[in-house]
Amino acid sequence: MDVYLPIANLSVNGLVIVALGALTGILSGMFGVGGGFLTTPLLIFYGVPPTVAAASAASQVTGASVSGVFAHTRRNNVDFQMGSVMVAGGIIGTAFGASLFRLLQELGQIDTVINLLYVLLLGSIGIIMARESVQALMAERAGNPVPARKRRHHPLVANLPMRWRFYRSGLYISPLAPLLLGVAVGILTMLMGIGGGFVLVPVMLYILGMSANVVVGTSLFQILFVTMATTLMHAMTTKAVDIVLAALLLLGSVTGAQVGAKMAQKVSPFRLRLALAILVLLIAARMAVGLGYQPNEIYSVAPL
Repeated sequence: MDVYLPIANLSVNGLVIVALGALTGILSGMFGVGGGFLTTPLLIFYGVPPTVAAASAASQVTGASVSGVFAHTRRNNVDFQMGSVMVAGGIIGTAFGASLFRLLQELGQIDTVINLLYVLLLGSIGIIMARESVQALMAERAGNPVPARKRRHHPLVANLPMRWRFYRSGLYISPLAPLLLGVAVGILTMLMGIGGGFVLVPVMLYILGMSANVVVGTSLFQILFVTMATTLMHAMTTKAVDIVLAALLLLGSVTGAQVGAKMAQKVSPFRLRLALAILVLLIAARMAVGLGYQPNEIYSVAPL
């Protein structure tokens, strides 16, 4: 079933795009991440231009985050005060990221930068996750309890001025820390099309020291509004959002997320994290190869 993508300016098999969305949804449901960091590389591998892949993936993450936010709100697992500060930072980061995106487009380097960011970010996070997962599995096999991490914020966060009380998170810290975190995630969302959950969650836990029961819900709250701002910014500035591509991805991911959530209940969380780490490292390695591989024909002309 061929479908024409007007912004990407190419025809694709619609069923393949829906299947990619379903795969991302399954992985999102299993691992509790937004899935944008998987959607963009998979679309690039399929042949979609990196700029269109990043912009369209952000809109898909917006749709996929709505149900998660409502579910966590019903369970009172969202710190709206903390989330609002991070959303404000995310919107600032989105505006800055849009200017950076346009500059890199004018220089003709945006595709290379997107690929390079994915290699560096996915590679580093995959290594950290793999190391922690292997240590946890080895401790589990040996019959030793996995040591729980102490919940405390980083010394750099503790030294920032103008402290606020974030009652739902159980914190008394400066709002500058979540604001700067939001700015960083906003820039990454604009450039890479990621929701940022796989960056936000560990930082919120181990740097800000937030309570674990509100981390995922607050992260989804921030992701929802920042990806909305990112989609609007892309639509108004870069003109890279392909609504047909985003709709096909969303169609698959909504169904896949439900399947993934059921599968996650049957597997050890440590094995899930190790599987995700391996997947992330494989994608990073594939993109690294793509950056250094020179095709047989550097230039080609193909009929439309």
